[in-house]
Amino acid sequence: MAVTQSSAVTTCKLLVGGEWIDSSATEFSEVFNPSTGEVIARVPMGGAQDVDKAVQAAQAAFEEWREVPIVERARLMFRFKNLLESNYEEIARCVTREHGKTLPEARASVQRGIEVVEFACGIPSLYTGESIENIARNVDCETVRHPLGVCVGVVPFNFPAMVPLWMYPVALTCGNSFILKPSEKVPLSSLLIAELLIKAGVPKGVFNIVHGGRDCVDALLIHPLVRAVSFVGSTPVAKYIYETGTKHGKRVQSAGGAKNHIIIMPDADMDQTVQALQASAFGCAGERCMAGSLALPVGEAAEELLPRLVESAAKMKVGRTDVDEKIDMGPVITSQHLNHVRKMIDRGEAEGATIALDGRKVQVKDAPNGFFIGPTVIDKAKPEMSVVKEEIFGPVLSVVRCQTIQDAINLGNNCPYGNGAVIFTNSGATAREFKHNFNAGMIGINVGVPAPMAWFPFTGWNHSFFGDLHIQGREGIQFYTQQKMTMTRWFAPRSGKFQDPIWKERNK
Repeated sequence: MAVTQSSAVTTCKLLVGGEWIDSSATEFSEVFNPSTGEVIARVPMGGAQDVDKAVQAAQAAFEEWREVPIVERARLMFRFKNLLESNYEEIARCVTREHGKTLPEARASVQRGIEVVEFACGIPSLYTGESIENIARNVDCETVRHPLGVCVGVVPFNFPAMVPLWMYPVALTCGNSFILKPSEKVPLSSLLIAELLIKAGVPKGVFNIVHGGRDCVDALLIHPLVRAVSFVGSTPVAKYIYETGTKHGKRVQSAGGAKNHIIIMPDADMDQTVQALQASAFGCAGERCMAGSLALPVGEAAEELLPRLVESAAKMKVGRTDVDEKIDMGPVITSQHLNHVRKMIDRGEAEGATIALDGRKVQVKDAPNGFFIGPTVIDKAKPEMSVVKEEIFGPVLSVVRCQTIQDAINLGNNCPYGNGAVIFTNSGATAREFKHNFNAGMIGINVGVPAPMAWFPFTGWNHSFFGDLHIQGREGIQFYTQQKMTMTRWFAPRSGKFQDPIWKERNK
């Protein structure tokens, strides 16, 4: 079993070599139900000893797994996909319980994860190499892909099911073994899904799970048998993961934080814009790296947008997501993060911005200990303010009023991040100027959250991504494989006498 039950609190186990085992750790971290503030699980804070066990198991399994035909590896993903779909609701409710997402949000995140498994099912058609006959006289050249070996995924708290599924279905189908380090805040969804992968028939040791904090991550980053590391999290940690991993010879893709800009032009369809902006800024309680956290209304757009947005957002129902499916927004992840979000709003107010909608006043009567804060709109913010420059990672939308689209583009291009940016307009020329000139990797035109589906890469730029090959899509396959090139020349026999030893043996 993935957990040990003691009263109402479960203790998470490691998955090593196909067996659920206890960690050697003596310290544990608590997992909360954010809707109630109750402790629902304990996570061992493991280190180098746990990591080495997992890496050794993964390396041993890799030697056989790499030789399994790729179509058979893809068939494992087909079975896994069917099990994910059969257990879709249970997984979504697990996400809601440990993270606080609304049930529709949790369901949507699980579906996005399943789509990556669907993509992995089709990897054989994308795994093919290239060849040219007679690239030189009587010389043929070809490339083929090979797996790397032991790969690692270190994932954040905000998408307990989806983000891990960005990584290991692709890595496994490409022929690698894998070690997942879930967030210590939300490990339960990963354990549940791992049980389904085992049921699908993944060989022992091909997929493993370890738990812990920085000591655990550091041990993974420096272990000599680890070949590649995938990470999603905050920018400071992403930079650290990239620098440490590459220093120790690992291939690293490291996705960081963001401050995503949403430009609203006066000609935008305001009904659609308000709806999309509200979902982008306050969906998932703002705890996602693609959240629209900075609105830039241009010219007279602000006068129509702000009153309508504030009125609509004020009607959002905030409450317990673990018992009410009709809630519009749930809690943030921990009490510490709740305090951080409140302090950021306080700073914005102290720096001179106007609190047009104040989520600090929200109370949930049936959950006084839940980690709740309501949708917040900070109007008339200035570019130098902390609420404009820093990632808040909560349901807070800061508004900077701009005179022209060029002012809005310039503000965005001065931002150190570069995950996503969006424009709402009915002008093709304006949209093209924005698309061509904005300094971000994922662009939306009349789309609130321009996060790509599984067949396209998650292309953050600047300090939102460290590495060369992004997560998802064809770049994901490239990341988890290495190419081998072979040049071949065969000489014609001389005087009818072949020197080839195989020919000679056959013709004795």
